[in-house]
Amino acid sequence: MGKGAIGAALLTCAAFIWGSAFVAQSMGMEHVKPATFNAVRFFVGALSLLPVIWIRSHQAGSGARPAGGGRSLLVAGLACGCVLFVGAALQQMGIVYTTVGKAGFITTLYIIIVPMLGLFLGKKVALRMWLCAAAAIVGLYFLCGGGDVSSVNRGDLLVLACAVLFSVHILLIDRFSPLVDGVKLSFLQFLATAVLSLVMALASERPDLSSIWAARMPILFTGVLSCGVGYTFQIIGQKSVNPALASLVMSLESVFAALTGWIVLGQILSAKEIAGCALIFAAIIYAQANLKPRA
Repeated sequence: MGKGAIGAALLTCAAFIWGSAFVAQSMGMEHVKPATFNAVRFFVGALSLLPVIWIRSHQAGSGARPAGGGRSLLVAGLACGCVLFVGAALQQMGIVYTTVGKAGFITTLYIIIVPMLGLFLGKKVALRMWLCAAAAIVGLYFLCGGGDVSSVNRGDLLVLACAVLFSVHILLIDRFSPLVDGVKLSFLQFLATAVLSLVMALASERPDLSSIWAARMPILFTGVLSCGVGYTFQIIGQKSVNPALASLVMSLESVFAALTGWIVLGQILSAKEIAGCALIFAAIIYAQANLKPRA
């Protein structure tokens, strides 16, 4: 299996984790407010990576060549962490005011925003990628039941801003991931996001331990899996996958959210929703056909 295929597989796993985490994020809002939830879950995500960093450092000491670090790693971690903090905060606040279905649809608009932003950075986007992105958008619309998205509320606008920030985050990962250690980059961006979220929580939410304990299961799930595993898979996977395709693969989180809701919660998919899933998968497969891996 080539590096491109392995990278795409890791990004697909990340999408599955993020899709199944939507339920946990909504459940967490029943006990704590957005900034508090993000502060604790990103601290948990950072802590979950410490054993991995320790193991990898010992492997490097026994002969493996370590990846780039030092100032480059610090700059990458702070830049990605600041953008991730704003994006995650907007998403959590948006979920409070809008439905999960609309939030999922609007968030995954980054599959269109990423190649658009890439044009300003001099990145060429093939016509096939635009067609696949358009097909995925139609699929996401069907997946959400073809519902009415014309009545935009405050939550919708917050999630739309989140999609823009996540697009910037994808491009930053594309810039830094080939240059530094992926796990250490993931740790630093989580730590930065957690600290910034904590400052925001202390300034506006007055968090308390009893509420955090009540939300412990959603926090652990989103902290260890969604943060620790999912974002690390993203960083490692994007080393061999171009950002436009990466954003398309990661948009599968909406499909996995619907599928896990069906399997775990018994929410049966309609024919229109199944058609949306099929269209998105077809777009992903066609986008990957004959794509050259990153040099």
